[in-house]
Amino acid sequence: MITLYHPGQRAHDPQFFLSSGVPKPCPEQPSRIDALLSGVQSLGLPVQTPQDHGLDAIAAVHPQRYLTFLQSIHARWQHIPGASAEVIPNIHPANRSDGYPLSAVGQAGYHMTDTSCPISAETWAAAYASAQSAIAGAELILQGQRSTYALCRPPGHHAFAELAGGFCYLNNTAIAAQQLTLSGRKVAILDIDLHHGNGTQGIFYDRPDVLTVSLHAHPERYYPFFWGYPEERGHGPGEGANVNLCLPRGSADAAFLAALDTALKAITHWGADTLVLALGLDAFEGDPFAGLAVTTKGFAQIGQEIAHLGLPTLIVQEGGYLCPELGQNLAAVLKAFL
Repeated sequence: MITLYHPGQRAHDPQFFLSSGVPKPCPEQPSRIDALLSGVQSLGLPVQTPQDHGLDAIAAVHPQRYLTFLQSIHARWQHIPGASAEVIPNIHPANRSDGYPLSAVGQAGYHMTDTSCPISAETWAAAYASAQSAIAGAELILQGQRSTYALCRPPGHHAFAELAGGFCYLNNTAIAAQQLTLSGRKVAILDIDLHHGNGTQGIFYDRPDVLTVSLHAHPERYYPFFWGYPEERGHGPGEGANVNLCLPRGSADAAFLAALDTALKAITHWGADTLVLALGLDAFEGDPFAGLAVTTKGFAQIGQEIAHLGLPTLIVQEGGYLCPELGQNLAAVLKAFL
């Protein structure tokens, strides 16, 4: 199994994180990379720097207006007298059909769902490099690799087509899934992050050609709050191609594995020939977000159950935050695919 990782992903170092009205250090730190690489290295897996595949695969998911925003907003923001060092939204439209402003402040609100995705001068380049890791991983799957790990940081599954949010700017999982789909694969996305993959769901919600399945802490009392409920099954042609499996706060290995069994049956029934695994490790019992209570042994079982599908699998890193066991949890999952 080859690991894809670009050193440019490290440059993004967000300083602002607002939690319950209180500014705190951002949990999505560059040092996550070191912890994840330690798990890769413990298995002796080779690490490759992805080639630059350009914007085409990214633009197949994210419209040009949004890409222009990500590339230019920080420089524009600095022209505002007294502006913050990072781009932070302070106003949002009521609906996506509302007017599109020319103002940098207005566009920040239009393209950012919350305050946990601050944009610095380095954000675009790091997000672009992260997406290149996912794109290169999809290319390896298309070339015949049975499994590949894309160490994507910053993560992506909270990013909609035109919305950053939840530490995410470009939806690496969706970009890879779209690339595989356009190449003729029947793709299922399985998201096992602690938080619902709302951006991924939103991108594919009207489409019948990609199955999206998410296991997560129930959003009625947990981020992202407004998405991820069981009744969200897709819309129009996409009706039935979206599955949300919600877990009560504090759920441990047994409950997670039971929900995973339901998810895997849905993927098998749908007839996927390729899997994109959106791998969040923040369901861990010792993760700083403390939403679920999966153990390291539980992650090993999760990896084994998913690997038993026997599908070519691109593993895309999503959440999982700094704790001593982060690298061990990654290794526990990856080992099942070796």
